[in-house]
Amino acid sequence: MSSFLNTLLGWARLAPPRIICARRIWEPGVRELARRTLDETRESGAYLLGRTSKNGTHEILEFVFYDDVDPKALATGIVTIRETALPRLWEICRARGYGVVADVHVHPSGYGQSASDRAGPVMPRPGHIAFILPNFAKGNPKPGGIGMYEFLGNGRWADHSKSGSRFLKLGWL
Repeated sequence: MSSFLNTLLGWARLAPPRIICARRIWEPGVRELARRTLDETRESGAYLLGRTSKNGTHEILEFVFYDDVDPKALATGIVTIRETALPRLWEICRARGYGVVADVHVHPSGYGQSASDRAGPVMPRPGHIAFILPNFAKGNPKPGGIGMYEFLGNGRWADHSKSGSRFLKLGWL
């Protein structure tokens, strides 16, 4: 292997993950998503609040569940967020000094994006990250076994699911 290629591979290994979360936040949040599926009869989801560091890494600091800001968000069995929920979300963000760094929702089986996921990002701004947890979030899903998508704008998405912990790093922060 050439020294140039070795250098590039070294830089890739040193690149910080795009998003990080302490296990003490991730694991209870995922368990709560699983609980809110009501015996696997409906999807659930959450806004992931946190901060962005100077190097661009987002840190998840809190789960705010969709049905806490919009009691009707889970009424149909799939996640449907009404615009009336956003003022409450922004109020929570202001009170904590956080922003929305990503969102997460569950699917009944796999973690691929549905047509409605692709067509209606929760935060329709380029760079927004969306996670999809399979099997109604049962079994403590982690990077490498979850969907990780970045909205690029104009209906386009980048799939980072195969990047695993190089994209989403869970740790003992």
